[in-house]
Amino acid sequence: MNVALAAIKNDMEPVSARPLRVVVIEDEADILQLIEYNLRRDGIESHGSLTGEEGLSLIFKVLPDLILLDLMLPDISGLSICEQLRKDPRTSNTPIIIVSARGEEADVVQGLEKGADDYIAKPFGPKILLARARAVVRRKERTPETQGQIIRRGDLSIIPEKNEVYVGSTRVRLTFTEYQLLLLLARKPGWVFTRYQIVDSVRGENCAVTDRAVDVQVVGLRRKLGDCGNYIETVRGIGYRFREDIEE
Repeated sequence: MNVALAAIKNDMEPVSARPLRVVVIEDEADILQLIEYNLRRDGIESHGSLTGEEGLSLIFKVLPDLILLDLMLPDISGLSICEQLRKDPRTSNTPIIIVSARGEEADVVQGLEKGADDYIAKPFGPKILLARARAVVRRKERTPETQGQIIRRGDLSIIPEKNEVYVGSTRVRLTFTEYQLLLLLARKPGWVFTRYQIVDSVRGENCAVTDRAVDVQVVGLRRKLGDCGNYIETVRGIGYRFREDIEE
């Protein structure tokens, strides 16, 4: 088989039919080795890099199912890498988990604002890392969230089978978390979701994110949706809902 065709065939293969493919970007060799050891021991295909530049090249070469990203790298900041990945169509929806020693709330919020889907503070247990890695990929693949009829609300169209969002005829590039948040709200117009319900539904139960992190995701989502951003209402002191008066 032609090498290029073989590569395309492999990338089209569902994650469930092959080992989970992960790229780890971590500048401390011992931590990188530890992460990769635990991933491989759990049957996960791991590709590691000690620098940001090398990590980016690796990501676009193997097109992973998940990226584990340190913030403090010797050449490029992890936040800069996160932004680049979200702007590229090949990786705009690839789940990213930041793994960093910077675990203050402000650091978590900043990471999520740049497009990360989850944030794990060092030090961490290998079992926690593996559970969070599999959970974020599983949520992306979950059938009820990725299949179904097209959802039309005013000028907004959501195509679950393709994980695509359009405002009018223009496609809007969302992070995985932003897309899941929009889908959650748009499927039940008028329903009020608390921040805790949003965290549990979009990221999984007992995920260590803050109320402020949910607010940041909503701000980013509204900005990307432009005029359709006002379809998402803030319910003061409670959470968010999708407006009921938007016609299908």
